[in-house]
Amino acid sequence: MDNKELRKLLNELHIEIKNTTAIDEKGTKLLHDLEGDIRELLERSEENLAQPHPSIVPNLEVSLDHFEVTHPALTTLISRLLDFLSNTGI
Repeated sequence: MDNKELRKLLNELHIEIKNTTAIDEKGTKLLHDLEGDIRELLERSEENLAQPHPSIVPNLEVSLDHFEVTHPALTTLISRLLDFLSNTGI
């Protein structure tokens, strides 16, 4: 796994989440949960980065479906992160 690329994607998604506005109550909860998952991963050491919390992939998938129409930049980053995690076997 390329930890540098993963950290880059996580940082990009973190910034996009912070800049996302005009969301409903469900969207707010989804972003809050994703923000927690991302923050937890970014705080990990390089050795532990390869084993993210089991909730991250389902949270990403639900968020992708929820924001697909209204927030294309956010869903692009979520999709890229899901692809990256899938390609690394997570």
